Amino acid sequence: MLGGRGPAHSTDFNLGGTISTEPRINDRIRVPEVRLVGPAGEQVGIVRIEQALQLAREHDLDLVEVAAEARPPVAKLMDYGKFKYENAQKARESRRNQTNTIIKEMKLRPKIDQHDYDTKKGHVVRFLKGGDKVKITIMFRGREQSRPELGVNLLNKLAEDVVEFGFVESAPKLDGRNMLMVLAPVRKKTEASKDLAAERDRRIAERAANQEADRAAEAKLRAEHQPSTKKKKGPADNMDPDIDL
Repeated sequence: MLGGRGPAHSTDFNLGGTISTEPRINDRIRVPEVRLVGPAGEQVGIVRIEQALQLAREHDLDLVEVAAEARPPVAKLMDYGKFKYENAQKARESRRNQTNTIIKEMKLRPKIDQHDYDTKKGHVVRFLKGGDKVKITIMFRGREQSRPELGVNLLNKLAEDVVEFGFVESAPKLDGRNMLMVLAPVRKKTEASKDLAAERDRRIAERAANQEADRAAEAKLRAEHQPSTKKKKGPADNMDPDIDL
């Protein structure tokens, strides 16, 4: 490990270059002594840098500065290449599982009729089940602006109607002519995505099974209506072959 790598990154910088945030390793650690941590996390104690580097060579490991601001700096014996690889894998997995928060928007009028309300409530439920937040906007016009309680009552009713799928993250508040409320999903985006994928797979499997059943029924129907190739018996077939006609 020690001495067998390419140039190590350091916190040193050159004019016109960039400052690396990676830790100093091995011969790049230029301090008289370090507080040494063993490969299993055990505390070795404060040792001279030469002794720490010697221990790294003996164990075929790297000496990595993990707390440069400490006095003396803390260094650990580890396989730095393996450490970097595992960290990169964790970061990649974290990015894969990370989902961007999407805020959908639904606009309503204070005096919305029941049919439109049910339709828009259905959209809100769909968004929440998909793991997205929903901003509900009540738009006031004319004299409606003097009746903010209409918006509050409508938003509270909507929140109650979708409580199974979402909760109020931002309570109703006036914003100019509009009143806003934000609903957040009960389930996380990743969980919702898994459920949606499972439901999609179930529908695909069900559709395939129905198609197979239809093909089997069609084949059976064709077989039942297939004309028979068996020869029908005539009058001569029942006569004694020894009788001359």
